[in-house]
Amino acid sequence: MAVSQLSAASFPARDPLPTLDHPMANPGYGKRSAPDQRPRNGRDFVHLHPRDAAIAAYIDGLCDGADISVKTLAKALPYGQCALRTTLNRLQAAGHLRRGSECVATEEALLWVTRTFFSRTARDDAWWAAFTRGDVPQEPQRPSRSRSFILLAALGRTAPALTLSQADCVALEPQVSEWFARGATEAEVLRALTDGLPTPVHHAAALIRRRLRDKLPPVRVAPPARQVVLRTLECGECRAPGNAEAMPGGVCAGCRGDAASEPTGPVGAVPVQGVRARMSAVRAGLVPRAERAPERRRTPRPR
Repeated sequence: MAVSQLSAASFPARDPLPTLDHPMANPGYGKRSAPDQRPRNGRDFVHLHPRDAAIAAYIDGLCDGADISVKTLAKALPYGQCALRTTLNRLQAAGHLRRGSECVATEEALLWVTRTFFSRTARDDAWWAAFTRGDVPQEPQRPSRSRSFILLAALGRTAPALTLSQADCVALEPQVSEWFARGATEAEVLRALTDGLPTPVHHAAALIRRRLRDKLPPVRVAPPARQVVLRTLECGECRAPGNAEAMPGGVCAGCRGDAASEPTGPVGAVPVQGVRARMSAVRAGLVPRAERAPERRRTPRPR
């Protein structure tokens, strides 16, 4: 497809499909859909430039966890990294994208993960500020890919001999979901599927189906863990972290070129940026010890 032919119409409004052609990011990274969005329609991105609208529609069609870095997008779309970086910055300015970090805290661990939040519904700075505070209603989102499907689709990265087709992932998805329903972790599922593989593996799907059935663990009963989510955003230019109120449009004051704020404090206080100069002036005015006049010795009074 020629670059000139790529437009928003190239990516019609659709629900994310479980395709394997776009790579997933490492755990904790990649696309993260913002909550409380309107249903998809053909006019979601008509307010953007044609190229930006086409790329936004493509990103919107990807599932959560998809790698949307400029390097990966450049391999999937007919644009260079510079053009894609410009588009991502425009999407940020238009309110469709924010970069930041999210702290996922449970009773067992505290983990900061990098996020790229995407919203097909354009949001203003006040909405993104409320989102970072957790004040936006967190409506349950229908996942584009289940946890089980993602594990199966990425299985070939851990064990190339177990690379599966899309049809195999769909067929085996219920069995892996049963493992998760019984309390198994992803590490336990991977270990059960990849340890002690025969050489060669003649039929990966059949081997996985057999192992999922024969090694199915018993049901584990565990109390639900309370989860507290904290978020912070970062500047789209210099990547400096900060609160949303200080970064309208996703860009900090320094990168926007705003003038320094007026000094605060009591009357006569030295501004922060002038402390070093004031201390240098004080030091310059001091008389060296060697040049000081000798002090008069006190003569003790007779008693």
